[in-house]
Amino acid sequence: MIEDKNQKRTSLSELGEFGLIKHLTKEFDFIHESTVKGNGDDAAVIDFKDKQAVVSTDLLVEGVHFDLAYMPLKHLGYKAVMVNLSDIYAMNAVASQITVSIAVSNRFPLEALEELYDGIKQACKIYNVELIGGDTTSSNKGLLISVTAIGQVQEGDEVYRSGAKPNDLLVVTGDLGGAYLGLQVLEREKEVFKVNPQSQPDLDMYSYIIERQLKPEARKDIIQLLVDLEVKPTSMIDISDGLASEALHIADQSAVGVNIFEEKIPLDPQVISTCEEFKIDSTMVALSGGEDYELLFTIAQEDYPKIKANPNLTVIGHIADKQEGNHLITRNNTKIPLKAQGWNALLDS
Repeated sequence: MIEDKNQKRTSLSELGEFGLIKHLTKEFDFIHESTVKGNGDDAAVIDFKDKQAVVSTDLLVEGVHFDLAYMPLKHLGYKAVMVNLSDIYAMNAVASQITVSIAVSNRFPLEALEELYDGIKQACKIYNVELIGGDTTSSNKGLLISVTAIGQVQEGDEVYRSGAKPNDLLVVTGDLGGAYLGLQVLEREKEVFKVNPQSQPDLDMYSYIIERQLKPEARKDIIQLLVDLEVKPTSMIDISDGLASEALHIADQSAVGVNIFEEKIPLDPQVISTCEEFKIDSTMVALSGGEDYELLFTIAQEDYPKIKANPNLTVIGHIADKQEGNHLITRNNTKIPLKAQGWNALLDS
């Protein structure tokens, strides 16, 4: 991509902190009755009346969670919202509001932040959530984005990680491994570009997995689907750090064991072909890749007939007694210990 060297660049210092917030949020509308007061005061006011409030926060740091060499700012804004909405849906709740805080260095002009907030606005529109507040400050370490998502759920409908019982079925939405492989393709092309800045990569054959990395979608649809199917999960978690890590979280919080069948793990054909190209194991990618933002949940066996024909849901295993432990059942029916090898942001790079 050839950069336009004549782009308009408005210094953030021309607006100041409060002027910047007002400018970036001026086109965000309020649509929920629960929002009593949004931007423009010391705090937002939300009234959920007879519902439980659900709150989740994530922090994304340049150089740790994203690389602007290949992450467009509009996509970054969209993804920052998705990361948080996914946590709300994992509680069987509906997201309704977000706050967004950014720390930004003076290398970013106003126009760059407008692009970032365009992505945030698109996410709000598609997922029916409101931006009701946030903060801005300066940074000497690049760009940092903190999003807090707020949702609501009827009392008794909330789902925790701790409710799985022996003999429950383990179910996953969508397919796995695409986001990790999309990242590998982008990192490879970044290295090629360093050697030859004139190179123009042809990424059409990787479109699905690149989109899974740059523009993931939180599974709001699954929450309504489960209502329509009259199924309430016994436990649930979103897949941000890899299937194995999340399954082990459920096992730990529920004090149970878990068995995952390798042959049942859903993989997109583009994931399989790209794994072959990179000479990496597709099961390892699904188990440890992360950032798919699918939902992993357990259901009682009697609910299986309600979900068995649904193309969005795949039964990949079952819950066992705690003393049985946590295992992957391979395609040749070998039982091996299930280990969490997903990405850890706190490890030294």
